[in-house]
Amino acid sequence: DKTSRIGIGAQDLLDIKIFKTKLEHALKEKNNVLIKAHNQKPVEIKDVLEDYSVYAEKLRDKIKDAALIINKALDKKLNVLFEGAQGTFLDLDYGTYPFVTSSSPIAGGACVGAGVGPRRIDKIIGVAKAYITRVGSGPFPTELSDEVGEKMAEVGMEFGTTTGRKRRCGWFDAVLMRYASMLNSLDAIAITKLDVLSHLKTIKVCVAYEYEGVRYDTYPPHQTVFHKCKPIYEELKGWSEDITNITNYRDLPNAAKKYIEKIEEWTGVPVEIISVSPKRMRTIFTKGKEKIVLQ
Repeated sequence: DKTSRIGIGAQDLLDIKIFKTKLEHALKEKNNVLIKAHNQKPVEIKDVLEDYSVYAEKLRDKIKDAALIINKALDKKLNVLFEGAQGTFLDLDYGTYPFVTSSSPIAGGACVGAGVGPRRIDKIIGVAKAYITRVGSGPFPTELSDEVGEKMAEVGMEFGTTTGRKRRCGWFDAVLMRYASMLNSLDAIAITKLDVLSHLKTIKVCVAYEYEGVRYDTYPPHQTVFHKCKPIYEELKGWSEDITNITNYRDLPNAAKKYIEKIEEWTGVPVEIISVSPKRMRTIFTKGKEKIVLQ
């Protein structure tokens, strides 16, 4: 509706006459679809106006210019945190189209969504699981359709928050991570669910793709290549220890530390946060080679 120039914004509730005019215009199109395409009854404008006139009064004092509020906070040197939803490869422009969302969840989208200039954002942290997941359809080179993938889904409780759909699981993809690092200009990475990989004798990481005899070290420029490519793996030694109670980097098994260090090597971005348990306080914060813990 917004891109079709018939969207109704929260600010329109501040003038119910404007709201009514925009609503009439929007309902002409919506009711045609409801009646002709879905064989449903049309929405009555009087019913919507009756409900939203009440909402308007309750929300009147809460409808503000968010961009102005955020920029004033930044002017005062206050800390402002922007959190993105979805993920880089669900981006409408740079994701695995058409298996994407309807917006731009990459870091640059925060500027548009919050109304701040790019120079005002001083640190960008990419969040990635220690393995890869995907909900629904779409290409997934490192997907595991075996007992290892099933175990990842079970231990990691990989079910969609809203839909409850089981997520597809696979090995960490360093090619995608490198591309995501570039698109988002990452300063640091947060690795979550490292504990899900515990008790695996061998851990694989995709470091490149192969398609029709050609090696791709970067995200392929053509969707056919990405849909049909084969992952090229590097294997690392796993660890058998339970790491869910570890609160300091130096106490992680050597194999787990090696895995983190290889992610840094493959992506060129430091890993500054490591989650080893669903519990909030089981998050290890690091700073360069000095590993510290926030208790």
